Amino acid sequence: MSVLVVTGGSRGIGAATALLGARAGYRVCVNYVRDADAAQRVVDAIAATGGEAIAVQADVSVPDDVERLFATVDDLLGTVTGLVNNAGVVAPAARVEQIDAERLTRMLQTNVVGTFLPAREAVRRMSTAHGGPGGAIVNVSSVASRLGSPGQYVDYAASKAAVDTFTRGLALEVADEGIRVNAVRPGIIDTEIHASGGQPDRAQRLAGTLPLKRPGRAEEVAEAIVWLLSGAASYVTGTILDVSGGR
Repeated sequence: MSVLVVTGGSRGIGAATALLGARAGYRVCVNYVRDADAAQRVVDAIAATGGEAIAVQADVSVPDDVERLFATVDDLLGTVTGLVNNAGVVAPAARVEQIDAERLTRMLQTNVVGTFLPAREAVRRMSTAHGGPGGAIVNVSSVASRLGSPGQYVDYAASKAAVDTFTRGLALEVADEGIRVNAVRPGIIDTEIHASGGQPDRAQRLAGTLPLKRPGRAEEVAEAIVWLLSGAASYVTGTILDVSGGR
């Protein structure tokens, strides 16, 4: 059976992806860093529909945590065949001259290193060059990577631009090893991430400025992610798909 790891899977886009992935037939690992109760609720929801899931705590920016995460999946679910690099952080709005090194380091560690390390572990297991079965990786970027987010969080935008470049480079590196690598770039999605950036009403406040005149839902992004994981996207790799309502 196919095995899916979703980093940052306890809420928002990650939780929606874990639930949809389970419905698509994956055994699912719901990774979380702090909120064990939220992760368990996702696991319970999957179990309630007949699926199989586990919750595993790990900070994706910490190498030992990531290695433990994938070793646990190996032991309890089997060899990973799908990875969604969804874990990420944002910070309150600030101009570049207001951003200190501590904030910048946290942003890059979580959003960039925290994408690279799980992908590394997945490639080690998926690649046919290492005796693996192949698989698919989907990285969650942001339209901020092409908009730059001036006056908001240029550091976040820069971290997601790195994810875009990493997606393209890794896709080409493993294209002949049975692994497809793609990314989705969500726009304004109505999730809890806005509150963590100090703007809990941001999605609704900006709705009128969007071409579709509404924020997106986490489930809409999850649909794109699970499609990219699936055999229906078997000829798609190195692609970045905007799920942004035209933004």
